[in-house]
Amino acid sequence: MRFRIAPLFCRPWTLNGMSPRLIESHYEHNYGAALSRLNTVTHELEAIDIGAATPQMISRLKREQIDLLNATLLHELYFASLGGDGRTLPEIISNAITRDFGLVERWRQEFIALAEALAGDAGWILLSYVPRDGRLINQSASDHTQGIAGGIPILALDMYEHAYHIEHGANTTAYIAAFMRNIDWTAVEARYGDAVKVAPPRPLSQPEFADVPSITPEEVQAMLASGQRVQIIDTRPRHYSSRAVDIVEGAVWRDPEHVDDWIGTLSKEAPVVTFCVYGFHIGCQSAIALRNAGFDARYMSGGHYAWKALKGPVKLFE
Repeated sequence: MRFRIAPLFCRPWTLNGMSPRLIESHYEHNYGAALSRLNTVTHELEAIDIGAATPQMISRLKREQIDLLNATLLHELYFASLGGDGRTLPEIISNAITRDFGLVERWRQEFIALAEALAGDAGWILLSYVPRDGRLINQSASDHTQGIAGGIPILALDMYEHAYHIEHGANTTAYIAAFMRNIDWTAVEARYGDAVKVAPPRPLSQPEFADVPSITPEEVQAMLASGQRVQIIDTRPRHYSSRAVDIVEGAVWRDPEHVDDWIGTLSKEAPVVTFCVYGFHIGCQSAIALRNAGFDARYMSGGHYAWKALKGPVKLFE
């Protein structure tokens, strides 16, 4: 496999406060060197005798390959982030940043603060889209290999010294300001449009309970915090609950094998949340039985352990 060089995305002579000399040197000597070394290391990996090589040798080469690949990809994104006026954001990306940061200016202040904090060090400042949560987030990466797992960078600021020193010296404030003045927001918006098409990680699927309404532990916590009345029923099976040491604060345990014995204690005036150990069958089946009886019942996804993982309050199970 051979990685191919990407043409320079921005037009260096159009940039404000960033000279063609700076961009040319960066592209040729830093991006070019990373790409060249990436191909060399990749060739070494492909040629290695896996049976004879030590695990340490293979690991070292693989770590270097990933570091160089990230350096290559981030440099390409950096050059593709430049070439605009930096001030005017198209509507779609402006709305997305406002949604996730409150204000475009707040995003800008946070992005610049992260860059200034990295001054004199080395790394990248990235604006990334995370399909898992459907939101944008700023990130400071102190080397090439740090990244948000599953995140898609759409804007990159190179804070390695080679990106600014021959023109700005140690004045990273001037360099950061120049970068911000030259962001190509139209290109950023196009990459955002591509990123939002990426599906989030596949969620837990239980086809047999697809029609049963669920509720997240976070939503249950919000209901309780708001003072809303909610009936929380722990339906962990007896063989499990008999060994349990804790129970969700505010919940009562009821035997899922004998729903008819306790269903009459519930009110139809308040929603019911059922849960089991992990959020699989028992909690779902309990919710179905209650819904069939006319209750507004939902099962809590993730069950007892999701609640505990969120540090939800529990009490001793007596």
